[in-house]
Amino acid sequence: MGPLEGIRVIELAGIGPAPMCCMLLADLGADVLRVDRVDAGAEIFTTAARFQVLHRGRRSIRLDLKSAEGNAAAMRLVERADALVEGFRPGVAERLGLGPGSCHARNPRLVYGRMTGWGQEGPLAETAGHDIDYLAITGALHAIGRAGEAPVPPLNLVADFGGGALYLAVGLLAALVERQRSGLGQVVDAAMVDGVAHLTTFVHGLMAAGVWRDDRGVNVLDTGAPFYDVYKTQDGKYLAVGALEPRFFATLARLLELPPEALAQHLSPSEWPRLRATLAARFLAKTRDEWCEVFAGSDACVAPVLSWTEAKANAHLAARGTFVEIDGVVQPAPAPRFSRTRPTTPRSATEPGTDTEAALRDWGFSDEERAHLVRARACR
Repeated sequence: MGPLEGIRVIELAGIGPAPMCCMLLADLGADVLRVDRVDAGAEIFTTAARFQVLHRGRRSIRLDLKSAEGNAAAMRLVERADALVEGFRPGVAERLGLGPGSCHARNPRLVYGRMTGWGQEGPLAETAGHDIDYLAITGALHAIGRAGEAPVPPLNLVADFGGGALYLAVGLLAALVERQRSGLGQVVDAAMVDGVAHLTTFVHGLMAAGVWRDDRGVNVLDTGAPFYDVYKTQDGKYLAVGALEPRFFATLARLLELPPEALAQHLSPSEWPRLRATLAARFLAKTRDEWCEVFAGSDACVAPVLSWTEAKANAHLAARGTFVEIDGVVQPAPAPRFSRTRPTTPRSATEPGTDTEAALRDWGFSDEERAHLVRARACR
């Protein structure tokens, strides 16, 4: 079920953004077959399969891609696939005989998705890196944090998943749409540095216009403005304030019972330090939840800063079904939502190789062919 029902995707197992992309495709109904290594790979976080929620919603087979039999089996899968996703360093897929050239020779309609940090070419293409490095080189990390303090890495959400997984997913879907016209597949080169840079497009425009400074923590959206920041409350918790527009700030000021001059300070950067001190003192007068009652239903643009555990129980998110429980693990539900082709709740991730026999059968392998792969130790 879902808008991608009938689309077949091969995922050459990796970590981070490529699995996130494939989870999204599977969440939306694609039949994603994860090809895991025969030997166990190294994971930073080693847990039971049901906790590996980025692997949910798809079947797993184990193939030895370095063996002749395993490689031939992978090419059989390529012949029947609509898309393939790999997240190796540049050149690794080619050395395995599974690069775009080899795959397109067998299936010209294949959309071939490549997920890397630095891209397929360039001086850094061959070097290792992680989310924090891709943020650093694009300027994004420089911009995150408070004035006079060190940059703050925003987890691995921005490069790995925002600039990586989501851009790869958009690229794959765009190429599948184009294929309807041309009948041909193509390579989608999704580099996290490109995706992160693209995410910062609006900042470059504001800098060119002279309304955004190339400094950290001094601009309207980076904690430079007191009306777009977080404030500590009486109980040591925090509130997020985003009262950018004058009408929203006016509501904030009224509910906080601020003095009349606060409205003028909102539009005057020279007065921001004084306004920040006023807001900080005012928020310390009540607990976080007491302030939530004050702002409930208003347009003050104030929200509680919730922990991961608290977010799962939030009334609004509960009403929308933003989180679901799968195999005892509470996790985000598929997104976005569709009016007709609504995706079903994904199944829990399984141990690598759990679905080898059934998946190979469904992808056209006979009993004899499957047995031969097992005897050759090319699959498990």
